[in-house]
Amino acid sequence: MELIPEVIYEDDVLLVVNKPAGMIVYPDGKHDYPALSHWLDKRYGAGKYHFVHRIDRETSGVLVVAKDEETHQFLKEQFQDREIQKTYRAFVLGNLKDERGMINKSIGSSRGGSGPRSAKQPTGTVREALTIYKTLGRGLGTTYVEVFPKTGRTHQIRVHFSAIGHPIIADVLYGAKGGTRLLGFNRLALHALSIAITHPNGKTMTFSAPLPQDFLTAEAELRKA
Repeated sequence: MELIPEVIYEDDVLLVVNKPAGMIVYPDGKHDYPALSHWLDKRYGAGKYHFVHRIDRETSGVLVVAKDEETHQFLKEQFQDREIQKTYRAFVLGNLKDERGMINKSIGSSRGGSGPRSAKQPTGTVREALTIYKTLGRGLGTTYVEVFPKTGRTHQIRVHFSAIGHPIIADVLYGAKGGTRLLGFNRLALHALSIAITHPNGKTMTFSAPLPQDFLTAEAELRKA
């Protein structure tokens, strides 16, 4: 089945899409995954857009694209100044006892250089990272959480929940035994739900990506538990 992003919002300088799980943002040169950049090339032409941020291939949800360099820089500064508000949903392994929590653990490389990240024994360039969460539900060996990353480190949410012993369901990179699969998830149980930015016109705008079917099914299973 062809993966096609859903356009959430578009104007002369901004595009916001709901990226489906399984689509990589930009080709990694190692795999032949469907790429959001290829879809954008066909729609706007190569070099006619700029990624402001990225989300993992298996993560679904909202992603902002700038249509010109001026908008790109304007939004990039908001990310750097931590003015962007991002909200995710995730199912994690085990029972998170706290209704609300904060994970304040610096992140670096797990073995030097690129590749997997670590908040347990970070090496190389180590950067501060902060993730806040609240619990939405529990059951069937999982906890359903809403997550608010306050920094934007690579794989931050995945690394942080793994570091506290509650990796995201079906996370093959940071999960227990290569990613425990529960609630029917065949991909990383992480969804970028919403993002709030200041538009170049000065208005604060919030964009949301509806929960995909696998999340809706998991929610229903949790309610029945």
